[in-house]
Amino acid sequence: MSGRAGGHDDGRDGGRDGGRDGGVDEVTSALLTASRLLVAISARSLAAVEDTVTMPQFRLLVVLSSQGPAKLVTLAGLLEVNPSTAMRMVGRLTTAGLVDRQASPHSGREVRIQLSEAGRALVDDVTARRRAGIAAVVSRMPPAQRHALVAALRAFTEAGGEPAVGGLARLGWT
Repeated sequence: MSGRAGGHDDGRDGGRDGGRDGGVDEVTSALLTASRLLVAISARSLAAVEDTVTMPQFRLLVVLSSQGPAKLVTLAGLLEVNPSTAMRMVGRLTTAGLVDRQASPHSGREVRIQLSEAGRALVDDVTARRRAGIAAVVSRMPPAQRHALVAALRAFTEAGGEPAVGGLARLGWT
């Protein structure tokens, strides 16, 4: 049986009493709601450049921003796309002046892809917009809740194996 009707706690009461899931359902629901807010902030931060790049293209720019110059096959692997898809994205971003292709110093056959100055400026601009959007929400929270949120999010990201804030700032996701 599910729910309380059969006298069993299925954890869907929000986990206020801990339930059998130890509050996992309540935390999961809260994180899903928070993730919707973060996605909305992210979408707004990209809106100013949506005529310039798509979300997948922006991801490629962020990877180059965080990883530095890379071979096409490496980019494709990091983005989890086919090399032909990565090649088309790189072509469009090169045409837009956001990435540069250069011969590898190690092999004349290898091409390395890197952010151009315009590409770096775009990543930095979107990151600044995202940071401002998040800061606007955080500033409306009482200080005690801010501190509790920091501790909770650090525990969450550590459990998920995410890099520390310094790494995220370079990734453009802060």
